[in-house]
Amino acid sequence: MTSTSTLELPAPVAARLRRPSWRDPRLLAGIALVAASVALGSWVVSSARATTPVYVARGALTPGEAVGPDTVVVREVPLPAAEADRYLVADGRPAPDLVALRVVGDGELVPRAAVGDPADLDLRPVPVVVADAQPHGLVAGAQVDLWFGPAAEGAGADPGGGEPEPPRLLAKALTVAEVDRPEGTFTVGAATTVHVLVPTEDLAKVLAATTSDGTVSLVLVPGTGGSS
Repeated sequence: MTSTSTLELPAPVAARLRRPSWRDPRLLAGIALVAASVALGSWVVSSARATTPVYVARGALTPGEAVGPDTVVVREVPLPAAEADRYLVADGRPAPDLVALRVVGDGELVPRAAVGDPADLDLRPVPVVVADAQPHGLVAGAQVDLWFGPAAEGAGADPGGGEPEPPRLLAKALTVAEVDRPEGTFTVGAATTVHVLVPTEDLAKVLAATTSDGTVSLVLVPGTGGSS
């Protein structure tokens, strides 16, 4: 007689999901990553929108020209922190005696190194009268070479009747401070007065040339002029 035994298996137990705890390290790490991402994104956006008020030249600033409300304007521009110190920040009115020490172009941010005290400027304005056929592009801020051509007769002529004395260079790369062109109906053939900034060491020979019987000519340095 054969006996049949029944193998009894353990009853299955349903797995219960545990609610995550706030103390779970994985949950805390995920929250930290999300917070860091949000903070980084906010910093990038705010940095991209950040601007600095700086002074911008209204027109070409020439050496010796006063830096003030008539010559500069405030503009908000995005500048990295490392670059902001290089420019004249508009954190108040410019110093009362501040002048340009070199040419600052129209619309250019005013560098701190380009402005200073008038005593630091070793230049003097000298008026030079030129004929109607003035160099094209002669504007304030341009640079010119100053040449002197002796008169054909008189002190500049060779007593022996030889070749006249050739023109000679008086000064190189002088900055044009101002151009006074004649205005009005009867100005055809009228002369133009150009004020050039001459270093004090060249002042004596330039003044001697402008008051002599010869001709003083301006030769524009290529690439420094403008539309006139």
